[in-house]
Amino acid sequence: MRLVIQRVSEASVTIDGRTAGQIGKGFLVFWGAKEGDTEREADYLAAKLCRLRVFEDEEEKMNRSLSDVGGELLIVSQFTLYADCRKGNRPNFMAAMRPEQSEPLYEYFLEQCQKEVPVVERGEFGADMKVSLTNDGPVTIIMDTDEMNGRQRKGEV
Repeated sequence: MRLVIQRVSEASVTIDGRTAGQIGKGFLVFWGAKEGDTEREADYLAAKLCRLRVFEDEEEKMNRSLSDVGGELLIVSQFTLYADCRKGNRPNFMAAMRPEQSEPLYEYFLEQCQKEVPVVERGEFGADMKVSLTNDGPVTIIMDTDEMNGRQRKGEV
């Protein structure tokens, strides 16, 4: 499972001209799952995400979490996080989890985040979404369960 996390002062996702999700200060998170991911990976990353300390304290050090600053989450599913661009110019998405397995895992991930963060907004799974954000910092962090657990598999990006 892979997350691309952007610390934002505001973010929103629009679908067909309507706002599906919108937050103020917090994290815009692009979420992707690969074949073989389970609720175990979702639990692990949800906990890491919700406790991630990248907001500045009074000494301007990144030392505060979402709960410390009253931050919010906007989580958008994005299978393209598992694009394999090693061969040719057209990405291969074979490592991405199939939608019928990925959507329930996305819903589960959202539920786990809602246990720790009062405001969790979302995109719409599989929709054509327009995402707007004001990156604060800029701060962008990538979390991947394979790298974090030291299990980088041969041949995976």
